[in-house]
Amino acid sequence: MRHFRPDNPYLLLLLTVLFWSGNWVVGRGFRGDVPPVALAFWRWTIAFGCTLPFAWPHRQQIGTALRQHSGILALLSLLGVSGYNTLTYIGLQHTTATNGVLLNSFIPIVIIALSWACFGKRLSTRETIGVLVSLCGVTVIVAHGDPATLTTLSFNPGDLWIMGSVFVWAGYTLLLQFRPANLHPMAMLAILTGLGVVTLAPLYAWELAQGRFIHPSPAALAGVLYTGVFPAFLGYVFWNRAVAQVGGAVSGLFIHLMPVFTPLLSAVFLGEAPRAYHFAGMALILGGIVLTTMRRRLK
Repeated sequence: MRHFRPDNPYLLLLLTVLFWSGNWVVGRGFRGDVPPVALAFWRWTIAFGCTLPFAWPHRQQIGTALRQHSGILALLSLLGVSGYNTLTYIGLQHTTATNGVLLNSFIPIVIIALSWACFGKRLSTRETIGVLVSLCGVTVIVAHGDPATLTTLSFNPGDLWIMGSVFVWAGYTLLLQFRPANLHPMAMLAILTGLGVVTLAPLYAWELAQGRFIHPSPAALAGVLYTGVFPAFLGYVFWNRAVAQVGGAVSGLFIHLMPVFTPLLSAVFLGEAPRAYHFAGMALILGGIVLTTMRRRLK
């Protein structure tokens, strides 16, 4: 009999998406109090601080990796640390939540398309059906159960920022396969977050020069702390480990759960109660994930 392991990649993916859904709630709830680059900068500064004690025993690996693999590490940091969430936070300043979540839900489709275009990889027919079923669930949620809602969507600069973040994250996920093979995960996370903070520092200074400051309050500071510890630190540890085990295409499918978890978290923290279409979409999304992740047993 198989025992359930706490490092099961699908459990790690579920927790990661839960943490990232909370990140969207924080980004929406405090976008008036915490400017986008400030939120990204302090998020990764906190994550870097969380990572250091675990990465310190591997400091020799860090130096070697920076000398031998500086190019791919810098690119991964630019995409997965500096780029994705900063673009998302900027986009949420201008676009509606419906537009943002709908565009973000295209990440698995972009991952699959880039995987096919760049690496010649394809999903099986069963996995493709699973992706489509999950996408239908996302559509039900973002359309509020009314297909006519989709005809009213209009693109604005915020939509373009979030669409850019979609391609950035898809590229990060696929490029993880080229990371240094023998580099300890904590050493890698320390490198990526450290480089990310350095990259974001001049952008943060520019934002401060524009007169955009954090309006401190216990709730806003708690929100910033949450983004650093859970979505940034634990989320990336779990995501990187799961991608290494099941691949980028299957991992990307779990991002479809964000429109499921986000309304539930919004109900708790923002007072937005979920409705019937949320549960209908949730059923489709989970059904698609089951189709994509279940293994065939051949006699």
